[in-house]
Amino acid sequence: MELPTPEDLRERRKELELTQSELADRAGVSQPLIARIEGGDVDPRLSTLRRIVGALQEAEGGIRRARDLMHSPVVSVSPDDSVHETTELMNERGYSQVPVVREGIPQGLIGTSDIRQRAEDNVGELPVAEVMHEAITTVEPDATIDAVDAHLDHNDAVLVVEDGETVGIITEADIARHVS
Repeated sequence: MELPTPEDLRERRKELELTQSELADRAGVSQPLIARIEGGDVDPRLSTLRRIVGALQEAEGGIRRARDLMHSPVVSVSPDDSVHETTELMNERGYSQVPVVREGIPQGLIGTSDIRQRAEDNVGELPVAEVMHEAITTVEPDATIDAVDAHLDHNDAVLVVEDGETVGIITEADIARHVS
């Protein structure tokens, strides 16, 4: 990773027409610190430099957030719904999985693989709660796409939750659409 020079930081800030104070506010640091870094008087800690570069990228529109990619409103099922109803919904919508939500609060996910694993003849009659998997990952709407992508390495989907309520869902397909 090549670190930006003080001149690089000053140039990027000026190109974005940001004052030192505006950049400091966005990065959560003081204006005098920005001035000292740009003047080459101080070498910032790596964490501080990351915050400043992140603030510049965000000002450029270079950082995408979960809210930018999530599907909303979320099509979901209740834990009490039948697996048969859920399968019909997934087929209708072309989904391979749907979140399980009770009163806005995420409870889990149910997907075609969960249903296939239950090879019982009467699986369609079971409530979703008996077939779903409860291991879910949630993020806030302002989570970076890099953070969401890291969660998707280990999960089928990431639910976007704000103030305890499910407001969106992101899958691998959403990330792929963003990258292409």
